[in-house]
Amino acid sequence: MKIEKKIKLFLVDDDALFLKSLEIEFLEHADFDIETFATGELCMAGIASGPDVVILDYFLDGIDKNAMNGIETLDKIKAYNPDIPVVMLSSQDKIDVAVECLHHRAVDYVVKSETAFIRLQKIITTIFHHKKLEKELNWYMERM
Repeated sequence: MKIEKKIKLFLVDDDALFLKSLEIEFLEHADFDIETFATGELCMAGIASGPDVVILDYFLDGIDKNAMNGIETLDKIKAYNPDIPVVMLSSQDKIDVAVECLHHRAVDYVVKSETAFIRLQKIITTIFHHKKLEKELNWYMERM
């Protein structure tokens, strides 16, 4: 019997209410191992535990005005391990903000709204579908 490990999900947002509601949504609809962080600094302090996906707020300065913002945190995550998928999340519904995030190697950008959780769920499913296909392709290529 094959035991599947849970997907480790980091949720990083300085809005405590939004962070808790997002955590509850993920726990109710899927079997994730979730860690939550209110700042980019706290996220980076825990990064060695190896998240499979990071959902990261764009601003992150609601608690501490001198805290790292989401782009700085994204850059540090990618410097630590470029293979960790990071999805940026923001209340900013501006194309230039989304483009900036993608230029910094975020896999996607989601606007905080009533449909944000559904979009995040679909993105995570797509990420892991692609990872599974990549593993299968590598396995096949090794045997050729």
